[in-house]
Amino acid sequence: MRILVIEDEPKTAAYLKKGLEESGYSVEVANDGSHGLILAQEEDYDVIILDVMLPWMDGWTVVKTLRATRATPVLFLTARDDVNDRVRGLELGADDYLVKPFAFVELLARVRTLARRGPPRESELIRIGDLEMDINRRRVKRGTMRIDLTPREFSLLQLLARRHGEVLSRTQIASYVWDMNFDSDTNVVEVAIRRLRSKVDDNFPVKLIHTVRGVGYVLEIKEAA
Repeated sequence: MRILVIEDEPKTAAYLKKGLEESGYSVEVANDGSHGLILAQEEDYDVIILDVMLPWMDGWTVVKTLRATRATPVLFLTARDDVNDRVRGLELGADDYLVKPFAFVELLARVRTLARRGPPRESELIRIGDLEMDINRRRVKRGTMRIDLTPREFSLLQLLARRHGEVLSRTQIASYVWDMNFDSDTNVVEVAIRRLRSKVDDNFPVKLIHTVRGVGYVLEIKEAA
């Protein structure tokens, strides 16, 4: 079983890695929020242990962004022990919250509980027409053809697929996929949609990703006129 530890304090990170590996887990460590988020989005982990106060990107932002695409169990491990902080962490999508200093045996028990729980099984597959997304394996197919996507393209397609039939604005897409608001003259979303279409639609007679002029984008199967 694999665990990702996102912790910037070297002694704490080393302590967690040593203790968890001695308990039979495979452990990877990220020392800042941005790197941790990339690993969490690109790799499959059974549990993520996440600090709140991190360089480059705080733990709140990490879990909020991650929850747009991944259901990996998250345990906040932080010195912030205010009740409002705990509530905020859980509302953003964390599964558990443990305050430093902590007893390692308690952390281990919580990790084991979260690992048994795992991601919700109902979210494993998304099927729309001949499009199939295997969320846990990060695989996409149309019919029998495998489609290779970058992590960002996968996140974008997953957002459109989960909300198929719903028109999403550029601002909504930017917020969910990049966790940022882009200026109106920035074409990052358009470029990402164009690249995704080239992989998902261009080689197939039935197009799935459509532009709603002046509004945004929608993934749906449209009946032929």
